[in-house]
Amino acid sequence: MKEITKSNIKSLLKAREENSNKNNYGHALIIAGNKGKMGAAVIAATACLRSGVGLLTVCVPQEERFILQTCIPEAMLIMREDKPYNLHKFMAMCIGPGIGIDDHSKSILIDMMTEFNHPLLLDADALTILSADKKLLDRFPENTIITPHHLEFDRLFGTHTDADDRIETAVKKAKEHHIIIVLKSNKTVIVTPDEIFHNNTTGNSGLAKGGSGDALTGIITSFLAQGYTSLNASIIGVYIHGLAADITLNEQSKESMLITDVIKNLGTAFKSIN
Repeated sequence: MKEITKSNIKSLLKAREENSNKNNYGHALIIAGNKGKMGAAVIAATACLRSGVGLLTVCVPQEERFILQTCIPEAMLIMREDKPYNLHKFMAMCIGPGIGIDDHSKSILIDMMTEFNHPLLLDADALTILSADKKLLDRFPENTIITPHHLEFDRLFGTHTDADDRIETAVKKAKEHHIIIVLKSNKTVIVTPDEIFHNNTTGNSGLAKGGSGDALTGIITSFLAQGYTSLNASIIGVYIHGLAADITLNEQSKESMLITDVIKNLGTAFKSIN
């Protein structure tokens, strides 16, 4: 077991060069959102942009595109109906927040697991699709990141009695599938294929609300696109996400905290490390 601390994060974060441009910081693709669930796409995309990515494209249903264009003018858009997508320009991708679990969403997920050649993160509805068709678990690209909370984890890998029991299974499954498992809880644990797990030391129960996982997904995806390894992107992402939530307690209570408040404090979190 290793604890994730501020000194760890400071040593992992790359300096942002003054003589640089957007192309130095990667191009991420987020496939998220659906009718009634566009908040997930907005949250993931905003958190991704606030975490340093150079370029971001969000893939959403055509009829919902105006929500993204209005809320996040910095993001580019492609429509889910435009499949197959031109994937060669993206350095990292996440799929899952709010996409739904219908056959069209499943076909997109399968295509991405098969065709995308860069780091991939699966979350939320993508994990629900996998849990309903467990044969797909054998198709994880190496170094894929999955970010389940305990209910999603149990749907994927069977019922568990407690957190320690889940971590034991996570160690086995990470090794078996050569993936990184970010097991979300009050103290998130990151499990690697080499049977090491990393305990996060930031965060609070104010994050126990809808949208928190979508923000974490966006943050980790940003670091993947910037060239961090799947493990380091996960370590930095969970720490920064939790640290921003801790900083938010200076302004809000655990009861009143919203994930949009946390995203606004990502800048303060980065400053406190740098």
